[in-house]
Amino acid sequence: MTEAIILAGGLGTRLQQTVPHLPKCMAPINGKPFLSFVIHHLQNQGIEKFIFSLGYKHEYITQFIHENLSENSFEIVIENEPLGTGGAIQFACTKASTDNVLITNGDTLYKINYRAFHEFHLQTHATCSICLKPMQNFSRYGAVNINPQNEVIAFHEKNFTPQGYINGGVYMLHIPKFLQLSFLEKFSFEKEFLEKHTNNHELFGFVQDAYFIDIGIPEDYAKAQIELK
Repeated sequence: MTEAIILAGGLGTRLQQTVPHLPKCMAPINGKPFLSFVIHHLQNQGIEKFIFSLGYKHEYITQFIHENLSENSFEIVIENEPLGTGGAIQFACTKASTDNVLITNGDTLYKINYRAFHEFHLQTHATCSICLKPMQNFSRYGAVNINPQNEVIAFHEKNFTPQGYINGGVYMLHIPKFLQLSFLEKFSFEKEFLEKHTNNHELFGFVQDAYFIDIGIPEDYAKAQIELK
């Protein structure tokens, strides 16, 4: 069974003025929660089971999941306190039944080709593969460098970059290798795992120039209303 972890436990502070009463992934896009677009794309890519990692205002998301997905197609894990992105992933991994799992964010839609990404991940024997989105003239995201073998060799802080790759927030994770690293209960996936494991044949970047939108700021939330009609 192909599985995906959807991270949807964040506070969404930058969007709270625009959507004050809902978790970010439930922000309405033309009458539908943004999360529904994420789920629909993954289902179209062959994902059969979802593991939802929830926290802030989880009751809204839980109700939506129960109303829209069949009971045997999902699991829900709820953080009693914020665990960071790494802690949330580590917790959700305990519900996975496969060695490799897709991970994405509930507030980002990146229309990747799942099969191509999965094949790449298996061929490289990576602990973690990262989908990289080519982008021009950006400062909202940090840049990611890869070598000719597609190994991730550097992450850069947010800065104006005329052309490069960003971390699209979609990962393929080999769970046994990841859990062997013995992290704390609370940690940052980006800082404590990704940035500390460059140049050691564990992280690989897979470039996909597919549709990408992150509704984390009001400007892009407004853009989603137009682009996702």
